[in-house]
Amino acid sequence: MARLGRMALWLVGVLFLITCIVALALIFPRRPSSAPSLRFDGFIALPKVKNDRALTVLDHLTVLGNDLFVASITNGAVYKVGLNTGAMRNPPEASDFGLAGAAHALVVDPTSHLAFVTRGEANTVDVFNPTNMSLVRRIPVPADPDGILYDPLNRLIYVASGGAKSATLIDPASQKSIATIPLGGEPEFAVLDPATGLIYQNLSDANAVVAVDPAKRSVVQRWPLAGCELPTSLAIDDADRRLFVACGKSSKLAVFDLSLHRVVAMVPIGFGADSVVFDPQLHRIYVTGFTGLLSIISQAGPDTYRVADSIRLHFNAHTLTLDPATHRLFVGYSSLAIAPRVAVFTPNR
Repeated sequence: MARLGRMALWLVGVLFLITCIVALALIFPRRPSSAPSLRFDGFIALPKVKNDRALTVLDHLTVLGNDLFVASITNGAVYKVGLNTGAMRNPPEASDFGLAGAAHALVVDPTSHLAFVTRGEANTVDVFNPTNMSLVRRIPVPADPDGILYDPLNRLIYVASGGAKSATLIDPASQKSIATIPLGGEPEFAVLDPATGLIYQNLSDANAVVAVDPAKRSVVQRWPLAGCELPTSLAIDDADRRLFVACGKSSKLAVFDLSLHRVVAMVPIGFGADSVVFDPQLHRIYVTGFTGLLSIISQAGPDTYRVADSIRLHFNAHTLTLDPATHRLFVGYSSLAIAPRVAVFTPNR
């Protein structure tokens, strides 16, 4: 009995030690590993908000002009960080816009300069003034809105609702929904093709991508993504007619030919890939996801890709965005018991 008691105590001690190590790893993000292709500039620490919780999970990041907007799933905040205020060196001048419901993604209407953010739990698109972060209106939409984009050709806001398996078109002038488009699967993220005016939308439960014509207000084409399980985020190379698809379950980046309508390349990346961006000037694709592995993929040609670098970040550092003007990369970190933060990287040419 004494021996069994000692073994039980030893096991409890080991489990306690493992729990402490995991907790410390979650609480204190380590400095990202170095890489030839990217230089780590530091963290932007986001401010406390009234709805703060012990765990903060960030979702979509968006650079609009000189501001970085960061949406939070857990506390509902939309942070705004001025990138001209020395945010990488000094405490950032940031404001938050917090309401009930997980905040996912946002866009700004270039005419009214108002912002539109999706809220998954509230099933709304919230319209707010990004200058003073004040609410203007809440627009009801179908269940689980997530991805959002602005269509300049038709002057519409496009919203993808995963739970409802549909998309909503919103007129930013009247701030009202004007159409609902059945998609035939669970959407998450969408991209606009400036050459055709079509919106390409992933269907995560069907391992497929569809083309939505906002003028016709319908799905006009649908294609399977061979070898891509759980497609999540998308990015587009409109010059070479390629669509980049992060495949969360199969740990791949799929390259889809928009002319041939088939997958032409698969690049190995980390498990749980959730966010992808493309820098057309540097010919780079950046992907990160659930495991916190940032993959930097070099584009040698339309169908030729290689992993140039892999950088270990932080657990669930799953979302990123690119500043097209400076080529800087911003990655959102999940946080436990400390302020949420965004890692900033500058490319080495």
